[in-house]
Order: sequence, then C-alpha cells, then structure tokens
Amino acid sequence: MLSSLWDNQRLRSWAGQILLLALFVGTIWWLVDNTLTNLAVRSIRVGWDFLSRPASFPISESIVPYDPSNTFLRAYLAGIGNTLLISAVAIVLSTVLGLGVGLARRSRHPLIAGLAGVFVTMVRNVPLIVHLLFWYALITTTLPSPRNALTPLPGVFLSVRGLYLPGLEVAGQGWIFCLGAVGGLALWWRGGRVVERRLNLTAARGFVLLGGLYAAFLAGLWAACGIGLTPSLPRLAGFNFDGGLRLSPELTALVIGLVVYTSVFIGEIIRGGIDAVARGQWEAGRAVGLSDRQTLFHIIVPQALRIIIPPLTSQYLSTVKNSTLAVAVGFPELGLVVGTVINQTGQAIESILVLLAVFLTVSTGVSLFMNWYNARVALVTR
Repeated sequence: MLSSLWDNQRLRSWAGQILLLALFVGTIWWLVDNTLTNLAVRSIRVGWDFLSRPASFPISESIVPYDPSNTFLRAYLAGIGNTLLISAVAIVLSTVLGLGVGLARRSRHPLIAGLAGVFVTMVRNVPLIVHLLFWYALITTTLPSPRNALTPLPGVFLSVRGLYLPGLEVAGQGWIFCLGAVGGLALWWRGGRVVERRLNLTAARGFVLLGGLYAAFLAGLWAACGIGLTPSLPRLAGFNFDGGLRLSPELTALVIGLVVYTSVFIGEIIRGGIDAVARGQWEAGRAVGLSDRQTLFHIIVPQALRIIIPPLTSQYLSTVKNSTLAVAVGFPELGLVVGTVINQTGQAIESILVLLAVFLTVSTGVSLFMNWYNARVALVTR
C-alpha cells in the first residue's frame, strides 16, 4: 500500500513541497520565538508605539516637510523621500550619460573611443564610496565662499555651501499632490486599454478621453491640496544665499558620484546590446537610404532593447541599493535616519524592518516596471 502511494509522482511532489513549507515555517517560528525570548531576558521592549513620539533630532534637508518636533514616523517619511529622490535622479541621469558613454565607445573616431575607454576603465575599477568621498572633498575644498560664488548662468550660484538655482516656492500639500498624481497616472496607464476595449475606441480617441479625465483629476487635486507656486531667486544674505532651490554639497557629491559610477556600467550594457545586433541590420538600413544615425535609432536600438533591458534592470536595482552609501557624505537618506532613530529609541528591530520593507518595495516596483517594459519590447513569435 505504502509502496504504491510512493510510486505516485504527483503525491511525492506534493509531499516534498509540504515538507519544505513546514521546514520554512518552523525555521521562521524558531527565529521569532528565540528573538522575543532574548529581548524579554534583556528587558528590551518591542512595538510601534514609538512612531507617535517626537523625534527631537534635525534632518538637514528633506523633500518632505520636517521639523524636530515632528514624530519618528515623519522622520521615516523624510528619509524615504530622500531615498526615492536620490534613486530617481541617479537612474535618469545615469541612463542619459550611459547612453552617451556607450555610443562614444562605439565611435569610429579614435580619440572619442579612446577617451571613453579610459573613462570607463578608470571609473568602474574604483569603489563607489571612494567616488563619493572624492567628489565631496572636491566640492567642499575647492569651491569659493558664498561671497565669491561662481556664477555660470544668471541666477545660478556655486559655492562651498552648495549649488543655488532659481526655483519655485510651493504652498499647500505638495507631497500629497505628487502621490495622487503618480497614483492617478498609474491607474490611467493600467486602465486605458480596458476602457478602450469596453467603449470600442481607437487608441487616439482613448488617449484623448483618458488624458482629459486625468487632466481634470489633476486640476481637482491641485485645488483640493491648495497648491500655490511663487517664483524664488537665490540672493546673498549675510554669509550665505537665501531663496531659490539649493542643492547641498552632500546632495551634489552624492548625485555626481552615483551618476558617474553607474553610467559606465549602463554604457557597457548599451554598447554590448548594440554590438549584439547582426551587422546585416546596418547594411539593410543603408540599403533603403537611411543614414547611420537613423539606422541606429530606428532599426538597431529597438532590437538591442531586448538584450539591454534585463541587465539594465539589475543595474537599476543596484543603484537603488547603492543610495544607502549616502551616509558616507552625510546626506540624510533612509539608512542614516534609521541609524539615528535606533540611537534615540533603541528600537533596532522595528527600524531595520522599516528599512527592509522600504527597499524591498522600491526594488520590487522598479523590477515590475522593467519586467513590464521588457515584455512590451520582447520579440513576439507566432
């Protein structure tokens, strides 16, 4: 009887999976129970009630409004906002620069190709943290004081205190508007095809209809959040500038270091993807009268994307995780905020769980988007 049951392949498969699941659940249960027991022995409290207490520590800069009298929860939100800002800016700028590096590496001009090769070799063989420290030291030791600030463009000032640009002062709940706008855009992007099929609309008419609805949604959200914009120009006041948009030395060094470091890897990914496309595609483009530039962007790049996207996804995920090295230059991203909260409250487990959850969510979001885009550009066989 038992031998006949064991000969059933499906039953063996289910039994193996149930055993593995039981082992996994048992391991997690043992870890949790052991952790709680050790914490109780050491009289260490666990819980999330500390989130409502005043943080009582400053955060030097944040895109989310923050004051030391705010709660620890608000401090976490400020750190999350800074992490998202750094990740988004680094991904976009490094992709643009990486495209230039990849094309320069393929240039027929020996000087351009040689300089690009030297740039790639030098940058990718130096650790990222060294890049960040180098740019931070360069900015804080070589730039002039605010009174002697460099003015490369009218209204733009560069000094040891950072980069000051013309900006806009935003009144109202700007961060709520941004979250709502992103959520509405995701819903519009996801539901557009469904609406087009249900109403039997062409792509153009569906885009106009849904675009109008999204614009009306943004207008209503703008009014509900009480958003107001006022132009603001930087001006010298005492020993520093006041007004405008300020990029601190820490943020500037972090952006430059991350972008330069990441761009060389993205450039090599793009170069490899383009070189993987058969040479016959170039000849076909020239045969129909296209220039090399037209052939590159209309024939080669669409085919190369199928090769470029998977490794590019991994590089984007690495960029998000590399943002934690901002602690080396003192920029208050989530990792630095979590470390400060642990020192203030001793709630190490909860703080680490927040850090893990945020990075897991952000990385999963980036991965899902890139996988969706990869499926869009994938070669469809019939």
